[in-house]
Amino acid sequence: MVFFGSTLFKTRDNIGTVQEPLQEKGILVNKNQAQAVAHEFSDKLWDLHKWIGFVICALLISRLVIEIVQPGEEKLRTKISKAAGFTTNNLLDRKEKNHYLQVKWGYLLFYFLILVMAVTGLGLAFEDVSILRRWNGTITQIHSIVQYFIYGFIIIHLTGVIRADGRKYKGLVSGMIHGKVIR
Repeated sequence: MVFFGSTLFKTRDNIGTVQEPLQEKGILVNKNQAQAVAHEFSDKLWDLHKWIGFVICALLISRLVIEIVQPGEEKLRTKISKAAGFTTNNLLDRKEKNHYLQVKWGYLLFYFLILVMAVTGLGLAFEDVSILRRWNGTITQIHSIVQYFIYGFIIIHLTGVIRADGRKYKGLVSGMIHGKVIR
């Protein structure tokens, strides 16, 4: 979405795209008129971006509610505490424990990044609120920077899942897709 908004649907780059077909049909529009039309397409894309952001906010809130209402032994905090307290002399078990903890801390990092993205996105979506207008530049910068951390997280996560599927956890990806592990 952001990629398209900053490339294909960039208003300045589409002024000629609006003018040329109209000129071929004998309709002359000046640069300002063509810019207004090109900007409408950009606005539609950003509106879609905003609605997707609202959906992500709703999903994040539902995930937080699930974490709060689920039984204690299923809470992420409990799982991390149990794993951190697990001791063993077996090297293989220690590696498993460390991997498990890395994955769980990774989830927390992901949720934190999504939370920052959601809060800053809401700040941008409701930029007309006077208190938010003053912070618009800072909010925009934070929102833009965090997106790159999320991209990095996604790349690392997908790489890890594919490596795990190719090694110890065969069928992991197909299990995610089909709901069962296919061996």
